[in-house]
Amino acid sequence: MQRVEVSFVGTPPLLQVKRASGVSEVEVNGAILRCLVCGSFQPFLEALRGHEVISLKSTSTRGEGEHAND
Repeated sequence: MQRVEVSFVGTPPLLQVKRASGVSEVEVNGAILRCLVCGSFQPFLEALRGHEVISLKSTSTRGEGEHAND
């Protein structure tokens, strides 16, 4: 699973991304879209088609919460 943050020129494609297979926890703040992608990135990338992306950052969620009691 990957935590993804994408910056767009203009409005992010919220509905297309929400409908993409394997995508969850979609939120938009201005021109920035954040979500989780589980499995293949292909449906997520297809949802971005036709929208100009300025930056895309993907971070593995592996290990999140493992040290919550430390």
